[in-house]
This record gives sequence, C-alpha cells and structure tokens, in this order.
Amino acid sequence: MTLMSGADISPPLDPRLLSVLVCPVTKGPLTYDATTNELISAQAKLAFPIRDGIPIMLPEEARHLEG
Repeated sequence: MTLMSGADISPPLDPRLLSVLVCPVTKGPLTYDATTNELISAQAKLAFPIRDGIPIMLPEEARHLEG
C-alpha cells in the first residue's frame, strides 16, 4: 500500500467535460493546462482551478493571468 504525501494530486480532466464547459465570464472556450491543473480562459485572462477532478468555475476562485 502506497501512502501519498500532502501533495495536491488531482486526476486528469475528462475531455468530454472540457468539451461542454465554457468560461462563466465570457461564455468563451476553455483550454486545459495540465502543468497547473487549471482551465484557462484566454479571453477573460482567468485560470480556474481543478480540485479533486472538479473544475471550480467561480470567478472569485480563479487566478488572474498576466498580459
């Protein structure tokens, strides 16, 4: 039995889920960033976190992107 450390390890995002989700701010498309485990809205310049395999689509939970 392998025990996990306190690392935040999330399962990969289901591609079918990504195909139906849109940005709650712009209603535009999202892309999945596996490195940060976030859904990215380029139009809104927001990164929505994915926790335990569940996208958190609340604008107040999103990280603002630079540029």
